[in-house]
Amino acid sequence: MRRGISLFALTLAAQAILPAAVLLSEGFDDISLLPGQGWGMVNNSTFAVTGWFQGNPGVFPAHSGPAESYIAANFLNGLDISNWLITPELTLQNGVVITFYTRSGGFLPDRLQLRMSTAGGSMNAGGDPVSTGDFSMVLAEVNPMLSPGGYPTDWTLVLHQISGLAGPVQGRLAFRYFVPNALANGDYIGIDSLTVTGPMVNPIPEPGTFSALVLAAAAAGFRRLRRN
Repeated sequence: MRRGISLFALTLAAQAILPAAVLLSEGFDDISLLPGQGWGMVNNSTFAVTGWFQGNPGVFPAHSGPAESYIAANFLNGLDISNWLITPELTLQNGVVITFYTRSGGFLPDRLQLRMSTAGGSMNAGGDPVSTGDFSMVLAEVNPMLSPGGYPTDWTLVLHQISGLAGPVQGRLAFRYFVPNALANGDYIGIDSLTVTGPMVNPIPEPGTFSALVLAAAAAGFRRLRRN
């Protein structure tokens, strides 16, 4: 039987090496710039003293970049903490991947949620420590049970891929530092190296580029056949 490579197989091979579309990339080098870039910060905690602030390298250094280049929150966010960090509006759809790194100071439990709203540009996160407004969907949660030692004390990757949506929709993602009774459960957390990537809006490249990809895939396949 003659062995060969179909055009369909070559197309799949070419598409497999196309880069993902970067929807958002943030290293939190200077968080004073975030509001001007479409970010929101909403602190619905009771008796709040602080909100989100630039990372303190005296507690721990950033995951990457300068030592202070991460965003942080701590037990002074409130007595019952519900402190929100909301991304700019994004096109959200199945296959979008969110990755970020987080860690804590490690003395008390701490908890962080990643939530999603499909309500366009809305930043409605409720109005008290327990409400969530338009951000009803929990995508990922770090230390959901507020277990002592449950929050990582080294920078740790969190990854989530969006699924279950009927189609592309405008919305926002949000980090929620969510710690009831912060005197007993809250310490200090950092978030760094956030990336949101998604499927290409038009996954078929220009004809010249596509031909080059197909030729490259064909050459790789031909070499493999010769080896066999």
